Amino acid sequence: MSGQAERLLKGPEVWSGPDLSVRTDWIEHLEPVEVDEIDAMLAAHKGNTQVLTELGRGDFAMPRLARRFAAVRDELEGGRGFALLRGLPVQRYSTDEARKIFWAMAVHLGDPQGQDKQGNRMHSVTNTGLRVDSTNSVRSYQTDDELTFHNDGGDAFMLLCLRPAKSGGMSKLVSVAHLYNEVLRRRPDLIATLQEPFHFDTRGQHPTGLKIQSVPILNFHAGRLSALYKRRYLRLAQENPDVPRLTPAQQDAIDLIESLCNDPDVQLNFYMEAGDIQIANNYSVLHARSKYEDVDDPARRRHLLRAWLTLPNGRPLPEAFGLTREFFQSYA
Repeated sequence: MSGQAERLLKGPEVWSGPDLSVRTDWIEHLEPVEVDEIDAMLAAHKGNTQVLTELGRGDFAMPRLARRFAAVRDELEGGRGFALLRGLPVQRYSTDEARKIFWAMAVHLGDPQGQDKQGNRMHSVTNTGLRVDSTNSVRSYQTDDELTFHNDGGDAFMLLCLRPAKSGGMSKLVSVAHLYNEVLRRRPDLIATLQEPFHFDTRGQHPTGLKIQSVPILNFHAGRLSALYKRRYLRLAQENPDVPRLTPAQQDAIDLIESLCNDPDVQLNFYMEAGDIQIANNYSVLHARSKYEDVDDPARRRHLLRAWLTLPNGRPLPEAFGLTREFFQSYA
């Protein structure tokens, strides 16, 4: 066990929801000149028939936004670990234009990674009508279910809200460092347990075909704490007869993490508006979403775009992450 596992963590990535809810510095607003820059980019690409996801940073001349996203990268690694950008007038853009804007922003932030076994690097997060328990390949983002606290893949995730839900769909964030400190205060005996391997269902998305992957929930490496946590997939793995049953200590550890994540004194929650861009570090921040209700018209249902990104300033990763479907691309 790392020596760091014996003392409270400090720094800007240690925060609680109530602390941030009385502040607004975690919400950034796009400036009119930045929106003008986006419009100029769209005009320059009008009629471009190249495959969007084959375009890179050099294909999108947006110097002001490049500076903004450089600052966001510093906030992701070295700051609180997340940012919320507001002010993109997404209602005036077509879906294809919004996808181009999102991709241009993503490549200015980092290197988009594949999000599924097929290697797709941009996903639509919307309700497909499928259910996670109907097949071992359906993933939670394809449903209107509550998404319990978890990580996405890559160093960071990025979401653009095209349309919010009729109701529900609240975004929730938790500081991993703050979680660690609370476990250390309440159940220090579970710190070692959380650094032992846990078994996660891969939803058929592991690059090597593994159905189950094993990795600790808490990982200290190169002076940094990084987490991998997906309670729903921990539970699904327990349905596999070849997976060892959770020990009482492991069960206590999962229950405590889940209880802390859902504590109003720990989590930060907010609703994404149309045009909001949510970005967070996948190692230092866990995120969740409440269940939502859509309108009947499929063309007006909740719709977000998502990218998983490797960051140029990303932290060194523990060896165990190189064997996970979430982080193997960033580890390499």
